[in-house]
Amino acid sequence: MRTPRRFAELIQCLWSDDPIVRMRAADASEKVSGRKPELLKPYKAELLGLLAEAKQIEMRWHLAQMIPRLHLTQSENQRVIETLQIYLEDESSIVRTFALQALADLSQNDAGLRSRVRGLLEGSAVAGTAAMKARARKLLKGLKS
Repeated sequence: MRTPRRFAELIQCLWSDDPIVRMRAADASEKVSGRKPELLKPYKAELLGLLAEAKQIEMRWHLAQMIPRLHLTQSENQRVIETLQIYLEDESSIVRTFALQALADLSQNDAGLRSRVRGLLEGSAVAGTAAMKARARKLLKGLKS
């Protein structure tokens, strides 16, 4: 993003009344924050709230990708983990797959969470959708011991 100050406008669109605008804003925010995760920092509280409230599939999967890029406190991290575990029950395979990815990302610096995530990944590698099985196998290979 050439003009990071415009990122605020993009983030605002995540609360648009129009689901297409929300979806496109979530996609663009995720892509930009993948290259410049520091842009998310001023919106941490709002994004954490949105993670818990979002019902739209596209919002959920993009938020699951963005949230692990934030520096979270222990209590924020716990709330995120609880929400992502709810996402694992979502009707959308993509939401469930990105929830697994987010939990694996968050577990990289948390040995206690890592053992729980390993169990989730092992279960998903056997009983998940095709996308979940493939992602779980890949994540298991990269998961720290």
